[in-house]
Amino acid sequence: MLSSTSLNPITNPKIPFFSSFSIQSPSLLSFHLPFSPSKTLLKPISATLIPSTPPPQQQQLYQPFRPPPSPLPPKFRSLDAQGRLDVLANRNGLWFEYAPLIPSLYQEGFSPPSIEEITGITGVEQNRLIVASQVRESLIQSKTDEDVMSFFDTGGAELLYEIRLLSASQRAEAVRYIVENGLDAKGAQDLARAMKDFPRRKMDKGWKSFEYGLPGDCLSFMYYRLSREHRNPSEQRTAALMQALQVAESESAKKEVSEELEGGEDEKPEKDDDLEYRVRVPVVRMQFGEVAEATSVVVLPVCMAEEDTKELLEAPLEYRSGGDFGVVEAEKGWKRWVVLPSWEPLAGLRHGGVVVAFSDARVIPWKSNRWYKEEAILVVMDRNRKEVEVDAAFYLAMVDGGGLKVDTGSALKEMGVKESLGTVVLVVRPPKEESDDQLSDEDWE
Repeated sequence: MLSSTSLNPITNPKIPFFSSFSIQSPSLLSFHLPFSPSKTLLKPISATLIPSTPPPQQQQLYQPFRPPPSPLPPKFRSLDAQGRLDVLANRNGLWFEYAPLIPSLYQEGFSPPSIEEITGITGVEQNRLIVASQVRESLIQSKTDEDVMSFFDTGGAELLYEIRLLSASQRAEAVRYIVENGLDAKGAQDLARAMKDFPRRKMDKGWKSFEYGLPGDCLSFMYYRLSREHRNPSEQRTAALMQALQVAESESAKKEVSEELEGGEDEKPEKDDDLEYRVRVPVVRMQFGEVAEATSVVVLPVCMAEEDTKELLEAPLEYRSGGDFGVVEAEKGWKRWVVLPSWEPLAGLRHGGVVVAFSDARVIPWKSNRWYKEEAILVVMDRNRKEVEVDAAFYLAMVDGGGLKVDTGSALKEMGVKESLGTVVLVVRPPKEESDDQLSDEDWE
């Protein structure tokens, strides 16, 4: 075994730059290497080993933080927290100028109650000012008419706040209508709700007569729908139609409301053939928050389709609301209920109405090649109309013990079914984030 002491230093003067630790004795190297170490070690180092150009520098991934531009007006940017509080307390400047001071104070640890205590601006008003200033800025970015925007220079934050849920283009049309018609906060709120709700009502009667691009038509359609929730004739129905006629902008909308006000098609006797053709079942997609925004609602008992018909027959028939709070009272106890907006098919369904919940929408006879939907649905039916009369109508039935299903009158007649469990008046699909188009009449088999 070799040790460091057994290796003698090389004294060759021709290689003075190598020490004993860098070159071993020739005897050891010749035993392991097939070439001459002296020739190899004395080979001069080539300058070509050094790169002629430096390697490219790696791209700098780190980017220094650049804060967003300050939303504060230039005249307020140099103020400290106390200075901003003084501006708010004294309402120095225009409302949309000092409104951005409020969120800047939130970032420094102030809470809405503490700001209210110092400035006198309530938490509700703080939120209104912040949102309204953002809406105003979006209107400016969308190049809304300057004459319209000047209306909101000295006030109107409560009006802009009400249209916050509308898109940029809708906001521009809404503020034009608000200014031209002198709407107050309640009027602006009704207008915004009507414009937001209008596209969802494609299945409602008369919808095609109103123009979506006209705010007045959207508002008119809201009153038009409201009128159909009241008995005909009644003072409430007439008053709602008068409001609809007053705010309508297009000629087609005015004509539709006028015909409804004068009686229109509802007062004309219908032939049996016409009634057969017009029987259709609306299919609606629920919207998030739709029940909360509804002017009136209905409460219906719910049965599960997986249960037998016994549960369906035992569901309460009588349920009504009354008193100052509209408390719902049923003839007997029931464990499942659903609250739905008082849509036109449900407005008169107070006795005998029931909802059947299906876990799979394929029980509905719509054209699966276009609307194949594996989703839960609610089928609303009228138990007072059990006889299978109209071929084009839809009924809930149990056929050959195969469970509950929805089918047309003509199909049931072919199977020899003369009495169903009830006539279907509405199909409700669950809400979802990206709402798709509703089913049209032609989508049913």
